[in-house]
Amino acid sequence: MDTLRALLPAALGTVQGLLVSTAVLLALFLGFCVLLNLPKLRPSGRHSRTVRSLDEALGVAQTYLPPDAPRGPADQLRTPELLEAQARNSA
Repeated sequence: MDTLRALLPAALGTVQGLLVSTAVLLALFLGFCVLLNLPKLRPSGRHSRTVRSLDEALGVAQTYLPPDAPRGPADQLRTPELLEAQARNSA
């Protein structure tokens, strides 16, 4: 019983040390993740210090495809096989 009372403070100290070190490492990791992502939130453009592409630095405006634009050389969602299967399922 005396050995248990002697080991209890050592065990609690070990657990407390592990918890504190884990919390410090987690806080450092989250802090660095937040700090390193803050530059991404700055505005971009020709006169900004944030340059995301060479075209943007030269002043060419970014053009984005509309959501319904086909991607690639063929629209994979409108192949004859899929249109045939869709017609079969709707009939």
